[in-house]
Amino acid sequence: MAERAALEELVRLQGERVRGLKQQKAGAEQIEEEVAKLLKLKAQLGPDEGKHKFVLKTPKGTRDYSPRQMAVREKVFDTIISCFKRHGAEVIDTPVFELKETLTGKYGEDSKLIYDLKDQGGELLSLRYDLTVPFARYLAMNKLTNIKRYHIAKDFDIAGQFDPMIPDAECLKIICEILHSLQIGDFLVKVNDRRILDGMFAVCGVPDSKFRTICSSVDKLDKVSWEEVKNEMVGEKGLAPEVADHIGDYVQQHGGVSLVEQLLQDPKLSANKQALEGLGDLKLLFEYLTLFGIADKISFDLSLARGLDYYTGVIYEAVLLQTPAQAGEEPLGVGSVAAGGRYDGLVGMFDPKGRKVPCVGLSIGVERIFSIVEQRLEALEEKVRTTETQVLVASAQKKLLEERLKLVSELWDAGIKAELLYKKNPKLLNQLQYCEETGIPLVAIIGEQELKDGVIKLRSVARREEVDVRREDLVKEIKRRTSQPLCIC
Repeated sequence: MAERAALEELVRLQGERVRGLKQQKAGAEQIEEEVAKLLKLKAQLGPDEGKHKFVLKTPKGTRDYSPRQMAVREKVFDTIISCFKRHGAEVIDTPVFELKETLTGKYGEDSKLIYDLKDQGGELLSLRYDLTVPFARYLAMNKLTNIKRYHIAKDFDIAGQFDPMIPDAECLKIICEILHSLQIGDFLVKVNDRRILDGMFAVCGVPDSKFRTICSSVDKLDKVSWEEVKNEMVGEKGLAPEVADHIGDYVQQHGGVSLVEQLLQDPKLSANKQALEGLGDLKLLFEYLTLFGIADKISFDLSLARGLDYYTGVIYEAVLLQTPAQAGEEPLGVGSVAAGGRYDGLVGMFDPKGRKVPCVGLSIGVERIFSIVEQRLEALEEKVRTTETQVLVASAQKKLLEERLKLVSELWDAGIKAELLYKKNPKLLNQLQYCEETGIPLVAIIGEQELKDGVIKLRSVARREEVDVRREDLVKEIKRRTSQPLCIC
């Protein structure tokens, strides 16, 4: 191996020498002599000639998407975007990377997951970790104090000074609408408030300096047992065992508005100003959720912590209660599929004058949702259409390519999604089979007799029925027959 590496280095150096001589316009004889040396060295390397062997793979943590997978993604995206638009959101976009200082100190223990980029022109850059911090930077930079936006078909935020809990309730309504529309199984949205958490930590005796790190431990309760979380708090983070036990008495409780009312009567918790404010807002929130008809989908869960540092009020996370139970499907354990909360102080971190813009938002876990939908389709062996082609222009005899090209152009110009096979004289059977394989619902067949009669034979692929349609009426008839939304499943 070492000998080969040394030989490869000699080939590289000799190649540079040849290129240098050519640039210097050295004598032809000298260049020819050095080229001969280079070829001799390459011959010693063998058939690989020292070329680098590429590993054909995507980078760790990334993947390609096939046409089938993209069809599923677009269907999910369309469902999400239509809901965002129904609620009056505008769309924005921000760069995929930000100045490193923009992202630093905003994510708590998750900050270690930020990817730094190499120095580019004197600026220290990092890939954005989420879409919330870039949105806050966008608001501060553009001096915006009021906007309802969505971003890349997954994030939705409401920025502005409004009456308490109305925007928060709408965000929870949006999560419920999207998950219901996607039909990925029964779900529950857990709700808590960072002020209640901080108040709870205070009355339990957690030092101020440990609030965020203990919050991060509590956030793991959806994945591990209370005993494991307690061991982490005491053994790794230095919390007193009796303080951890006191926390455990609270964080293992969950329920509805009745739990809120119960905690309002808790003598220690209700004596804490932050906790009292949070509980009061949650009580109001449940009133609005009842009016929206989604209170039965919401659970007040004291174990919900959401480890990101920028949350200041209500926080929430949607989880699947059970996997879809349709025939032939395998169990799917995917956990959280949406989350969000209120972050009233984040924009002020970027504003030169520290002006705050209250914000609340949500993020849909699109990758997890895609995996559910994909596995369901695979389990049921459902066919997925990867194109939206309405009609294939076909011919029944030979030497009709020009007529097919004329007709397909007419259909394209009329806004019809049409295709034709790229052969001069394709067999009719092959054209029909192509339609069945790709899910194209109609075939417009041209034949010599049809040309004489001024008609096109329109065939329904599914019913295998044909009808003559006058050429001038073809567009109207195709639109009539394909007016129903195309489904991917």
